[in-house]
Amino acid sequence: MENTSLQQQLLEAGVHFGHLKKKWNPKMLPYIFAEKKGIHIIDLNKTVEGMQEAAAAMKAIARSGKKIMFVATKKQAKEIVSECAKRVNMPFVTERWLGGMLTNFNTVRKSVKKMQSIEKLLGDGSAENLTKKERLTLTRDKEKMEKVLGGIAQISRVPAALFLVDIGHEHIALAEAKRLNIGTFGMVDTNCDPNKVDFAIPANDDATKSISIVVNYITAAIAEGLQERQMDKDDDDSNDLEESAEAKAARFEQKVDGGDDGKRSRGAGAGAPKRRTASAGPGGRRPAGK
Repeated sequence: MENTSLQQQLLEAGVHFGHLKKKWNPKMLPYIFAEKKGIHIIDLNKTVEGMQEAAAAMKAIARSGKKIMFVATKKQAKEIVSECAKRVNMPFVTERWLGGMLTNFNTVRKSVKKMQSIEKLLGDGSAENLTKKERLTLTRDKEKMEKVLGGIAQISRVPAALFLVDIGHEHIALAEAKRLNIGTFGMVDTNCDPNKVDFAIPANDDATKSISIVVNYITAAIAEGLQERQMDKDDDDSNDLEESAEAKAARFEQKVDGGDDGKRSRGAGAGAPKRRTASAGPGGRRPAGK
């Protein structure tokens, strides 16, 4: 019933519309349902299967505490992807993919740190000592860097996976991910090769509604994974608290028992008969031989 409802939503969003027949990639044949007026129609059963597999894998990654980077530099996908990525606190790239963003990650991190230092300089009042022109230059540099690097500012290491909208358009990001053996998920239209990604979701990657329904579905799965991770963490914390409380109780009991033993030992010494000494004889002298 849930699949039927999802298929209906995908149908209404136009996820099934592919490219013209003359632009197709033959490797997409298993995902094509039919051809209508020179346009390939994507099999929505395959789309649902692809979405469910990708969602399950992403949920597992999120639950393990690793990051998934969203990549979508197409105009119609930018806003949707950035909003969804922010919702689950995941890194994203929606403006321009810098060459080497993954393969030369250390250099990119240096640029991010530079951007953050400029932000700090402008925010804490240190820039007041600079001239107006210098402040304006710093502000422009910050805005330029923030536009490209803002989505990855919070990550300190290479992400565990990439989610791509239109794998043909994001071929540089895909190539870098493959080089580093990073897991790849992607929306694949009829003009792309689905074998290039680990998890392919056959879908229309040009329509805003189509992109929105797929990305939101994936984001919901990631959110579930993060929620389950938090629940596991809370359970572990509560178990730790219980263990520490038990340990404290054990130490207290041990202390009490030790105190009682000490009292008993001291009491035994106080009640013991005192050693008698020879009493002095007449004149204050002790008897001879005593």
